Amino acid sequence: MVYFLVFIHIVVCLFLIGVVLLQQGKSADLAGAFGGQGSQTAFGPRGAANLLTKLTTYAAILFMLLSIALTILLSRASGDHSVLSGTSTTQSAPKK
Repeated sequence: MVYFLVFIHIVVCLFLIGVVLLQQGKSADLAGAFGGQGSQTAFGPRGAANLLTKLTTYAAILFMLLSIALTILLSRASGDHSVLSGTSTTQSAPKK
């Protein structure tokens, strides 16, 4: 189960990287190169969300959910729950 989720996680990572790299930036036109904005809004012009934006959102949500699921599964699979569980503790008497 863990190996399958890791495989899916890697596929989602590569897909997310590809989708983000394919997107066009907000100021990718000629006016953006010289600091101009197409509108006087606070955050620049915003069009309707296209397919790449939706795919990025879904891939990011899936990436986060898979990360949380893998963290939970791997923490349950390991027997030791503490970093110091394998060390022996010795106490010395205080000097007087």
